[in-house]
Amino acid sequence: CDENQIIGVFGANSAGKSTLMYTLSGIILDLLKKEKMRGGEQITVMGTITFNGQDISRLKPHLRARMGMILCPERRRLFPESSVLENLKIGAYMATRKEAKETLEYVLEIFSPLKKLLRRPAGFLSGGEQQMAAIGRAMMAQPKLLLLDEPLLGLSPAYQQVVMESVKHIRETKKISIIITEQFARPVIPIVDYAYIMENGSGVMSGSGQELLDNPDVKAAYFGV
Repeated sequence: CDENQIIGVFGANSAGKSTLMYTLSGIILDLLKKEKMRGGEQITVMGTITFNGQDISRLKPHLRARMGMILCPERRRLFPESSVLENLKIGAYMATRKEAKETLEYVLEIFSPLKKLLRRPAGFLSGGEQQMAAIGRAMMAQPKLLLLDEPLLGLSPAYQQVVMESVKHIRETKKISIIITEQFARPVIPIVDYAYIMENGSGVMSGSGQELLDNPDVKAAYFGV
């Protein structure tokens, strides 16, 4: 993923999209350790991951986060009993007070509906509002590479459009790189610079959005056509 790019990764359920995100963020190392301790299924990690010229393949998740690799996980994973503001502030644990204040203002500018919901428990938000809060929390960590794992899951078409426009705005204003995974490509493809198709844990096709749109098999499987 080059600097200031939006990359789309598309695939059916169990194609390996979330595993890819766990691997990039380092969470896979924790899963590997837990499975090994309980004698469960063995997870094999092969190859290397390079970020800003540094091999981070064995770097723990919190150290990758300090470098700017921030994951916004599938299904939001907010703290439901904590307020929206508390959830947002959790993302700013590495920031100075001044940085946290400025970033919070930025997040509330992008996701303006959250301004009136800051004191509300996150569990009482709609799915679209929760996704705004989840991406906002990730932005509070001031990412250099933002990993969005199925951010449109369960959202209405209207909220899907709002979220994608917000992601596009983040790239344009913050000049960061973004990787988005999704099962269906149609809402995402207009904002990506490049895209990959995953099947059974492997990339089977890649190209620009237009190149994927021109492939009839890809259109039928991932664009709802």
